[in-house]
Amino acid sequence: MTRQSRTSPAGSERSLHQAYDTALLDLDGVVYAGGHAIAHAVESLAAARAGGMHLAYVTNNALRTPEAVAEHLCELGIPTEAGEVITSAQAVARLIAEQVEPGSKVLVIGGEGLRVALRERGLVAVDSADEEGLAAVVQGYGGPGLEWGRFAEAAYAVNRGVPWYASNTDLTIPGARGIAPGNGAAVEVVRIATGAEPQVAGKPLPPMHRETVLRTGAERPLVVGDRLDTDIEGAFNGDVDSLLVLTGVTDAEQLLRAEPRHRPTYVDRDLRGLLTGQPEVAERDGAWRCGGWGAVHAGTHLELTRAGGGEADPLDGLRALCAAAWSAAGDGAYRDDVEKALGALGL
Repeated sequence: MTRQSRTSPAGSERSLHQAYDTALLDLDGVVYAGGHAIAHAVESLAAARAGGMHLAYVTNNALRTPEAVAEHLCELGIPTEAGEVITSAQAVARLIAEQVEPGSKVLVIGGEGLRVALRERGLVAVDSADEEGLAAVVQGYGGPGLEWGRFAEAAYAVNRGVPWYASNTDLTIPGARGIAPGNGAAVEVVRIATGAEPQVAGKPLPPMHRETVLRTGAERPLVVGDRLDTDIEGAFNGDVDSLLVLTGVTDAEQLLRAEPRHRPTYVDRDLRGLLTGQPEVAERDGAWRCGGWGAVHAGTHLELTRAGGGEADPLDGLRALCAAAWSAAGDGAYRDDVEKALGALGL
């Protein structure tokens, strides 16, 4: 079965940390939220590394440098070197450097991560749209303290025809207090003021996948993320397998309604999923079965049943429901009774 025609989560007899050589891990919503590690992340990553899996941290957040991200991970108890961190700032800096002259001036709307990445590519970060010889404008997440006037500087330059780039277009970003506006929301501000479209480097687009492969040398990578429209779609675009963890922005209902390019290879609660195999989801007697659950799509309705006695893991029920929903609606069309089916699982 190709990823393009996926109709159910896959199974794996081997533990994922043994089946794949490198985990390409998203950070926000997967490893940490705000300043705190997500439950089970530290010990799961330590066990995966001890089992021989290489860990690489791949983030669309362009605010911090790889050194700062690595330091934060170390503080959380996850030993990490800067070279194990790949950011959308690095991806967009490479993209710009391939299209402008060495030493060109680039107007930066964002944080230190963008500035450092541009310097690594021999480009000069500037702060004003009035700089003579300005070659590009780049936007990346600048944190809650980014001043409104920075968007005006970007608009002035873009309206004069200066090429515009964005590290990523995530509309939201998870944090310790909840979901906040991401860089995509800031990009929309400039788009409204200019009518222009930026070149985007971050997940799910190819420049980010290329940057990750170049820096990690992964041969059998597994993308691990919490977002369907960046992490999972990025894996789809790169033709690699993916694990969705339910610790970030994607909930069970969104997963059931996922269109083909947003359907992960595997689904698990959190990073403990790296250390186990994945149960088989199979169609038998007209129903999709996983563990102690069965699911069918009847008309426009999803129906969930217990497939046997004893304990039944709700996550297996979700996997079965995904198979029933995905196989019946290849275009991600609306399906009734999603809330009722999930309610039976407590999800």
